[in-house]
Amino acid sequence: MKDVLTIKEAIQKTEHYCAYQDRCHEEVVQKLRSMKMDSDEIDQIIAHLISENFLNEERFACSFARGKHRIKHWGKIRITNELKFRGINQTLINIALKEISPDEYLETFDSLANRQWEAIHERNSLKKRKKFCDYMLRRGFESNLVYEKVRELENSDQ
Repeated sequence: MKDVLTIKEAIQKTEHYCAYQDRCHEEVVQKLRSMKMDSDEIDQIIAHLISENFLNEERFACSFARGKHRIKHWGKIRITNELKFRGINQTLINIALKEISPDEYLETFDSLANRQWEAIHERNSLKKRKKFCDYMLRRGFESNLVYEKVRELENSDQ
């Protein structure tokens, strides 16, 4: 016999799941599906979690953006793509990106760029430039910032 949770038990588990860390709706729905809940029960539980403020997409988007920028040093493009992937709408993404101050963003960008430039031990300047740009773009920083910075770094090396 499979374990079938009552709605009350499922609510209790998902409240704990959401209290531990901010979650987006999609993560909670996946969790409920893994608990073998049907779609009516899922809707009911999601509504409960929203009304009790366990589930708040705006709060999730903001803490996600702050955390990924401060801890993983991601740029705005990567943060935007990850939030879209999690089903967050553009309005909430824009609100979340405002959580990162322009000064903090540029400071993170500069320190990451300088550290990465020093870390690439490549004699061929074109290869070094490509490795640097690829890395910074993969991190999600805007191409105009990356190309401006690589020119600045190349000039300081000469």
